[in-house]
Amino acid sequence: MSFSVSGVHHIAIICSDYQRSKTFYHQLLGFKVLHETYRKERDSYKLDLAVDDHTQIELFSFPGAPERPSFPEAQGLRHLAFKTSKLDETVDYLTKQSISVEAIRLDEITGKRFTFFQDPDGLPLELYEE
Repeated sequence: MSFSVSGVHHIAIICSDYQRSKTFYHQLLGFKVLHETYRKERDSYKLDLAVDDHTQIELFSFPGAPERPSFPEAQGLRHLAFKTSKLDETVDYLTKQSISVEAIRLDEITGKRFTFFQDPDGLPLELYEE
């Protein structure tokens, strides 16, 4: 028997301001809401968002969750990368939404272009050209 996976199902993100992050991921980035749950016993929301037909983001709110310890090189998840075939258009869209986007760079290994921006809590998000 061997370890066997067929893809990534979801990425879990804990946010500091649920409504602000819900607006960012759903309305600004356009990820479709699949399911929203309020868990009264934890005073916590869980929002399932479809990134594409195969991958989801689980957006959580947990009162009192600690801040990210350092930026951007904390141990653990370094950043979340989204692939796009329209890098320039996507960067232009984000800029028009008043979202700061770093200068586009070139991956020396693959020859593909990429850039970074941040979610409302400073989580590094990457756009990687297909």
